[in-house]
Amino acid sequence: MIILKIGGNILNMPAALAEALDYFAAIEGEAVLVHGGGRKADAVIAEMGRVPKMIDGRRITDALTLEIVTMVYAGLINTQLVADLQARGRNAIGLSGADGNAILARKRPVNTIDYGFAGDVLGADAGMLGKLLKAGLTPVLCPITHDGQGQLLNTNADTIANETAIAFARAGHDLSLRYCFEFPGVMRDIHDADSWIPILTPATYANFKADGTIAGGMIPKLDNAFTAVAAGVGEVRIGNLAALRAGLGTVVKNS
Repeated sequence: MIILKIGGNILNMPAALAEALDYFAAIEGEAVLVHGGGRKADAVIAEMGRVPKMIDGRRITDALTLEIVTMVYAGLINTQLVADLQARGRNAIGLSGADGNAILARKRPVNTIDYGFAGDVLGADAGMLGKLLKAGLTPVLCPITHDGQGQLLNTNADTIANETAIAFARAGHDLSLRYCFEFPGVMRDIHDADSWIPILTPATYANFKADGTIAGGMIPKLDNAFTAVAAGVGEVRIGNLAALRAGLGTVVKNS
């Protein structure tokens, strides 16, 4: 099984997105697509005269922002991706966390920062998603979850991919979790295409965070990746489409 998460600028680059969907649609066997859409959400928020608020790559989600990201993620982007996959011959079904109780979350507790209606995932339902896969339907998951009490929550898409991979790994599936974005891998210098890091371990990751090489939105992505490999996900790989096709990109390992 392959779980592919697409994000970064890919969703805003028509040619790159088309290539990524071609790649995904051609995967033989079971696959799950997870998408973000933060840049599109930022654009819509800005059009409404508001300023997007981020801390360490994580969005501050007030009530109005939640309404906007739900419309953008679960509506516009998710439905368009499903339609694009149907056009490529891959029968897909779009899901938020509330659909079929796919992903249950809780509102993030307030510690030093109040993230608003941000969701921390409690678990993905590999059983339900597996039934869809067996029925020939490819799940397309957006980063909107729910708490089981009627409250929608905004959740990091990398976390959705990570927790879905963990759920399937615990159910006995051999799988690869792949994060597809615009760079060849995790970069030492985003202006140098040859500066991607082939392998990251907890020790090297800590060093790169300490010296500022890895910062911002890469931190939650990699935190999720390390959680996945620690929980038994067979492979976690991060890179652009060319890297993933070639079996390259940054591989996240326990040691």
